[in-house]
Amino acid sequence: MKKRLPYIIIFIAIFAVETCIALFVHDDFVRPYIGDVIVMWAVYCLAQIILGGRFGSYKVAVGSLIFAFFVELLQKFRIVDVLGIKSPVLRTIIGTSFAPADLVCYLAGTAVTMAGIWVYNKALK
Repeated sequence: MKKRLPYIIIFIAIFAVETCIALFVHDDFVRPYIGDVIVMWAVYCLAQIILGGRFGSYKVAVGSLIFAFFVELLQKFRIVDVLGIKSPVLRTIIGTSFAPADLVCYLAGTAVTMAGIWVYNKALK
């Protein structure tokens, strides 16, 4: 639990920010781009919570990116409609439309995550 606690706290904070963006920001930059960069930090933290430090940080970051790319691919095939998902919350979480720019944002979010890991590791030395 000790390894997971920082990730739990960060995940909750990011989730709150993402929720505020989803509910209150209706622009052409922050919501579609910055939100997708930030979501990668949340995915990374959630993966660390679930995995409990069993894998290296960089591997978890790359795995998070692969997961995000897979979810985006599912959006291309309109998975929420195929599965008949009606819940607005689930539709928002999974996503309903494919956008190649999202892949770039996920990559940027993962790059920021990896930079953060690098800085953290350097600070420990």
